[in-house]
Amino acid sequence: MNDRKSRVAAIQMATGPNVSANLLEAERLVAEAARDGAGLIVLPENFAFMGRRDQDLCSLREAPGEGPLQQFLGQLAQQYGVWLVGGTIPLEANDNSKVRAACLVFDEQGRQVARYDKIHLFDVQLVETGERYVESENIEPGDQVVVVDSPFGRLGLAVCYDLRFPELFRMLLDRGMEVICLPASFTAITGRAHWETLVRARAIENLSYMVAAAQGGFHINGRETHGHSMIVDPWGTVLAQVPRGTGFVTGELDLDYLGNTRRNFPTIRHRRLNCR
Repeated sequence: MNDRKSRVAAIQMATGPNVSANLLEAERLVAEAARDGAGLIVLPENFAFMGRRDQDLCSLREAPGEGPLQQFLGQLAQQYGVWLVGGTIPLEANDNSKVRAACLVFDEQGRQVARYDKIHLFDVQLVETGERYVESENIEPGDQVVVVDSPFGRLGLAVCYDLRFPELFRMLLDRGMEVICLPASFTAITGRAHWETLVRARAIENLSYMVAAAQGGFHINGRETHGHSMIVDPWGTVLAQVPRGTGFVTGELDLDYLGNTRRNFPTIRHRRLNCR
């Protein structure tokens, strides 16, 4: 394998309210993915905690650069010698009653190299099931688009509900994004309807790889998430997918293939509208 190719993994979990148990499970899956050759590993949204109430997340709030969850992610990346996209963890917000849903990236030395705060918040009512989600009650939205250089290409960061807003991904593309890393926790009903369509569409539109790591299963708080974590190539082909439950998928990124696809099928250069 040349240095333009690399192996990546998307971790899938069914997280509950026991932080210690969740971290043990995350470490087990990261270790297995690393043994399978993955050098870039993406954890799902809320990998460390899904409480019985949404506001319980605030009890785990950490200051930037310190706290057990950030320490855990850095040590995990260093221990297994991988780049780790740490799902989301709750960091301090400007509003003391809320948190930022922060996606942190650590390099193989365990150093934090990027932070993205989820911009689009899931405030919806699902008529079919009566489910109601109001993330804005406990989460403060971010306002920065983030792309980071890595040995696996330029990584663009997004989280879950962001997937429905293509203009964000165009902004990532304009900053040189080659690989989309998407921690997520899609509901069962919205996932069945839209997950694969949206994941593949964002890869196709931007001729980019997509590493989408999801929650997948039944949770102690009564919610059900869709799962189907997947790795998709710039042509929209699903390279690997895991349906439900705990596990991971690995796949190969090939930046030469990405470059050739963008040259031979130059939809990016054919754009006539600028989304800013």
